Amino acid sequence: MPSLTRVEATARRALIDVASYQVDLELTDGDDGFRSTTTIRFRATTGAATFVEVRPALLEGVRLNDRELDPGALVDGRFPLTGLAAENTLTVTGRMAYSHTGEGMHRFVDPADGETYLYAMSFLDEAPSIFACFDQPDLKAPVTLAVTAPPHWTVAGNGPLAGNPAPGRWEFAPTPPLASYLVSLIAGPWHVRRDSHDGVPLGVYCRRSLAAHLDADLDEILTVTRQCLDRFHQLFAERYPFTKYDQAFVPELNAGAMENPGLVTIRDDAVFRSAVTDTQREQRATTIAHEMAHMWFGDLVTMRWWDDLWLNESFAEYLGTRVAAEATRFDRAWTTFAIRRKAWGYAADQRPSTHPVAPEEVADAAQALLNFDGISYAKGASVLRQLVAWLGDDAFLAGLNRHFAAHRFGNATLADLLANLGAASGRDLTGWADRWLRRPQVNTLRTETSVDADGRWTSVAVVQTAPEGHPVLRPHRIAVGRYTPEGAVERIEVDLDPDADRGRTVLPELTGRSARGLLLPNDGDLTFAKIRLDPASTDAVATVLPGLADPLARALLWEESLDAATDGDRPVSSVVSLVTVALPTETEVTIAESVLARSRSLIDRYLDPAARDAALLRTAGACAALLATAPAGGSLQLAAARGLLAATADADLLAGWLVGRDVPAGLAVDAELRWSLLRRLVVLGAAGEAEIAAEASADRSATGAERATLCRAARPELAAKDAAWEIITRDTSRSNRLVEAAAEGFWQPEQAELTASYVDRYFTEMPAAARRRTAWVAEQVARLAFPRYAVAQPTLDSAATLLTRDDLTPGLRRAVTDAADDLRRALAARTELAAAAAA
Repeated sequence: MPSLTRVEATARRALIDVASYQVDLELTDGDDGFRSTTTIRFRATTGAATFVEVRPALLEGVRLNDRELDPGALVDGRFPLTGLAAENTLTVTGRMAYSHTGEGMHRFVDPADGETYLYAMSFLDEAPSIFACFDQPDLKAPVTLAVTAPPHWTVAGNGPLAGNPAPGRWEFAPTPPLASYLVSLIAGPWHVRRDSHDGVPLGVYCRRSLAAHLDADLDEILTVTRQCLDRFHQLFAERYPFTKYDQAFVPELNAGAMENPGLVTIRDDAVFRSAVTDTQREQRATTIAHEMAHMWFGDLVTMRWWDDLWLNESFAEYLGTRVAAEATRFDRAWTTFAIRRKAWGYAADQRPSTHPVAPEEVADAAQALLNFDGISYAKGASVLRQLVAWLGDDAFLAGLNRHFAAHRFGNATLADLLANLGAASGRDLTGWADRWLRRPQVNTLRTETSVDADGRWTSVAVVQTAPEGHPVLRPHRIAVGRYTPEGAVERIEVDLDPDADRGRTVLPELTGRSARGLLLPNDGDLTFAKIRLDPASTDAVATVLPGLADPLARALLWEESLDAATDGDRPVSSVVSLVTVALPTETEVTIAESVLARSRSLIDRYLDPAARDAALLRTAGACAALLATAPAGGSLQLAAARGLLAATADADLLAGWLVGRDVPAGLAVDAELRWSLLRRLVVLGAAGEAEIAAEASADRSATGAERATLCRAARPELAAKDAAWEIITRDTSRSNRLVEAAAEGFWQPEQAELTASYVDRYFTEMPAAARRRTAWVAEQVARLAFPRYAVAQPTLDSAATLLTRDDLTPGLRRAVTDAADDLRRALAARTELAAAAAA
């Protein structure tokens, strides 16, 4: 079906203005679909022609004013409307299909108890599969929803319930003006808990089979919700702009969460059924804060078109992290942001698919979907943090409040926001926006020093560089920290102004000071820039890092080391050595988890099998040392245990934990840890189908089904790989999450020989496989199923050949482009290592 273009959206917006939607849905318990009746009232240029979007299984009727129209006129989800009057009433009725992709009206049958649950995911352009609409962000209108469903169900929508006129009938109050992609509802036998805070009704929903787990965490979820709501009310003059605030934890959601006003949907992975680390709890808190930020950025004020996606996601990412750090117990959220989210942003910004934070042109909705990435989220949030450092917080918030007042329940653009920020701060932001928002790629900041015979600096400078293909230098307000093994010595604030210093900023304050220890550029992490230490500082990291008290500074030093290895500036062995020295003393769980995950990825892809085995042995040793000292029953113990089981090849140890033998005191071998142990045993060939089936029988949850699918795909047997490949490439009957689990488990670095024949099959079969699925699911599966451990030139050659085709879906092209670039880096590192060994 054609994707709505910006040209089409602009033309339609010039012709019509939507007054209201009335949506009436008849939902069934079975998988045979549902009936949708939509009445749209809209104004138009007299005599004009346009189209409405609707994607039914069967279009039953269309009536425009006093005319019955031929349902057969529907083509590719667009129904033409001609001869429009100044005031129009359009009624569209159809039979709609349920989905199993996390989009549209998603239907889920809980394997734990057989109950059926529905939720509506209208993003990005899926609203027409639920109700007829003019599906573009700048045609906002109030929505009045009515639902008929089984009487024992619970139904909720964006607006408050107005009444239940009969059993099985729910009628909701009209909402404020909404963009069509924000319309949502849930229906089914949901478990619900209610509360209120500061005049705002609160609701929390989950499946009944997760009720005990939700109730165990309900106080934390509601506490975070209240704290975030209070903080946003402190920051913004506009109070929470909708009537209620429900949060529904829903199954098989593609996104982490969706900011539907009044009814936020969140992946129900965030209802924890097993022990989790504080990092996972913090992630849930920042997700709650992120989605709440959208109530202002995206819902109250909506972007006019998808080129201003950053007005939604960059602001929600920045404010979500900020509010979680300022208002909740997760006061180190910026540390997690530095080592996790920004790493995602740096990676995305350096790939061939990079784009500006605020691109000048997004041609259609399909292209917009590709921009929901580390640039629009993490880089954009970092840019905003830098803007706050430059403007000052008071001016920044004053500008936001002007923006809300000027565009309340309307739409806005980058130019609108810059005008309001400029008016509040008294600064012209045009040049700043051009460099930071309109230009892609990332700068690198490195310290450059010289030292005299007495060990004192004779000069220190911060040098800013840019990639050859994107030679833009940016202004940065940063700090440079000086650290010794005893701790922080001083922090120097400095403005980098490339117009004045041409990219080399001297720090005269440090001349004559002792050069002992290290210098950390971007200390405090206020800007978006890769950092590189000077050689002496690099040498000092191993002695300074273990005793460094500031977790954010530690995160930045770890990030520098990991990034340098990723870029091939230093060998992966340097990261492994640092893990050996510094991980056993790490106290911040988010740092430990991030370092283990990212170093493992480097080890698996950048090292040949012999070097990989040695590196994993050292990593396992570091995890064991951390495990031995971590407090029993705490987050750090769990993180260390997960790291150990992922790195070790000791099947006897893993099998022992699985049956309760020699388990460290305080470590709960619960459902999630059992699946992790079993997965590793399966990869090592020490467990098989019998053990997977037994575990799945004991864990009859939706999560258990996903974990079993992943484990089956990971089995080192040709029959298992054939079965998984069928799911990945051809099976359209399974849900999105089961297909993704099969793709995630398929490739294993230990199974390179077994899976060698599938490398070519990926490049020949994935184009057709991608066309069988929705755009969102297809891109996810293509990314997960890419042969990431086939680090060889023929893999890159096959990727390059595939990318010459003109029939690839945009998501597949993006996934292969990015994965091939990552593979190129890994191959370069292996080649350099082999050359060094030969020399």
